[in-house]
Amino acid sequence: MSPRHFRRWSAAGSSLVLVAVLAGCATNPSPEVAVRTFLLDWQAGAYEAAANRTDGDPEEVAAALERAHAQLDLADLQFGLGPIDAQGDTATAEFDVEADLGIGDPVWNYTGSMTLNEGPDGWRIAWSPEVIHPDLGEGERLAVSYDVPDRGQIRDRNEQPLVAEDEVTAFGVVPAELEDMEDGVSRLADLLDEDARPLLNRVRSAPPEKFQPLILLRDEEVTSSVESDATDIPGVETNELAMRLEPKAAKSVVGEVAGTVEHKVSSRVAGPYQAGDTVGLSGLQNVYQQHLAGSATTAVVTLGEDGERTDTLHSWAGTESNSLDTTLDTNLQEAATGAMATMPGKGQLVAVDVRNGEVLAAAGKPDNVDNTGALTSEYRPGEAFTIVSSAAAIESGAAEPGDQVPCDTSTDVGERTFTNPNGTELWGDPDLTEDFAYTCTTAFAGLGPEVGADALESAAEDFGIGTAWRLPAPAFNGSFTTPDGAGETAATMVGKDGVRVSPLAMALAAGAVADGTWHPPKLSTGDGTGEDEQGAQRDLDEDAVAGVQKMMRSAVTDGQASLADVGADPVHGQVASVEQKVGGEDTAVQWFVGYQGNLAFAVTAEAPPEQQWDQYALTSGAEFLQRMPNGYSSRLSSDPPEAGTPDAGPDDGASAGDGNPPR
Repeated sequence: MSPRHFRRWSAAGSSLVLVAVLAGCATNPSPEVAVRTFLLDWQAGAYEAAANRTDGDPEEVAAALERAHAQLDLADLQFGLGPIDAQGDTATAEFDVEADLGIGDPVWNYTGSMTLNEGPDGWRIAWSPEVIHPDLGEGERLAVSYDVPDRGQIRDRNEQPLVAEDEVTAFGVVPAELEDMEDGVSRLADLLDEDARPLLNRVRSAPPEKFQPLILLRDEEVTSSVESDATDIPGVETNELAMRLEPKAAKSVVGEVAGTVEHKVSSRVAGPYQAGDTVGLSGLQNVYQQHLAGSATTAVVTLGEDGERTDTLHSWAGTESNSLDTTLDTNLQEAATGAMATMPGKGQLVAVDVRNGEVLAAAGKPDNVDNTGALTSEYRPGEAFTIVSSAAAIESGAAEPGDQVPCDTSTDVGERTFTNPNGTELWGDPDLTEDFAYTCTTAFAGLGPEVGADALESAAEDFGIGTAWRLPAPAFNGSFTTPDGAGETAATMVGKDGVRVSPLAMALAAGAVADGTWHPPKLSTGDGTGEDEQGAQRDLDEDAVAGVQKMMRSAVTDGQASLADVGADPVHGQVASVEQKVGGEDTAVQWFVGYQGNLAFAVTAEAPPEQQWDQYALTSGAEFLQRMPNGYSSRLSSDPPEAGTPDAGPDDGASAGDGNPPR
């Protein structure tokens, strides 16, 4: 059962129209005047005045009307006069009731009725509890009941849960056992630094004999320190609950759920919030809040003297909570998280299925919900962009993989000078494949004017960079600015200017080379919430694909991305290190982008500029491939690995290259 929402208290308006005869008149000359006056007094909260229009004991009637208002914790109450049937000295009157149960709760509309009798002092209402509601009997009271569904689970592609259940302590009250309701609830709220007003609203309308959870606490140390003081308050108790709050894997993608005091939800979430509610603050938990949380079934009920429900006067069906199926793979996610743990500084890793763009893993260091960089970072790609610019060169006819393209120490293009970061060159007559393998900046910059701005822009679009795809989680699509002039075109060829990408965008680019088709990313599957990805797949030029595949393989076997193969499928890749401002600091962003079998990936590492040659991205990428479940890149089936299948590859797994500069 979930606590009530905040209530809005407003001055009671009136939907009834007074007749002039009431002015200065203390009697009820007609049934209509008696009913109007009674309803207006009741509506305005003038309970004693309303009670004096009945034949009941004024104190008892006034108390009953006031209790009904409190039992429903009404924000507003409005009446409308219905037909009156008078027969001699008796009459029956109907009236319409509009009872506003408060913010976040429904408005209860029903038709009431009352009997009137004429006596020496005019017409009076024959009092009984049925005047409040036709089905309210003697000895019964009203209450509002809530049935809140448990929050739905977020699952991976193999239906494995991605959210863990946390044990939380619910601090609450049994209303009937509170010696002083306002004092007891206020003391509990002060103890746990909460606002007492919504808690009081909850308690007033709750079934009095049932425990009502008001404040949830997860920190065991804090719980133990305040539990004794809390339970010293008469009527306060604690219960243990299990709630799905913390992500087990892919923390930044799954997101954080608020549900306890520690989250300080009232300061972070707009609108009413109550204990027992769960609110997604980030990631998929936030995007799919309504889908995962559902909503409460609310009911106005009657309770007997023993506190047990005797009848349901009206109910409003809530919505069921639902689970969310994702494309993530827990086994691969563990490999990605483990690989990131070996990185000395901040970094990200994302892996996708080359056949359909499904996101299989997204990890980062630090491993927390705030490090969303695998999907959202906006980096310059440096020479990792040569995956795209090589395709542009081949498709435009500027150069083939086997064409000789010199790799000098420096080259001038337009008004800009480009140098190889390590100040070396490739001897002899290197071809484009060798230039790619050794990330020769000057070779690709020199090709820029021949490739041309239009071909570069077309290639970036074919690889999905800056196009209109969307994930149901924050993600950066990349951006591409059409270069103006030879110098800008050369800078764009080597990813220095004009283009920014996320690790996800580059993993998708590597996947496009592997598959021959660029696929928009996908993260959730068939949930029916309307948040599916947008974007159309794009078939790439076959000759360009074949050429870049050969070049990416050469980079791993002979060049800067050198590492030992892991598993049966060959690894293809490209590395880069490009200096840029990250968070206002000069940073060398290192890249390792590639694919193996049906798996494409991108790894980034942020390092001080003086450490740009330490190859953290390549090392962590190799660690990731080594940690993958055996045969995963070829299989990528929807079935989890068989029992006993090792999570690591062969013992002679990947090792990073020595980072030697071009010879």
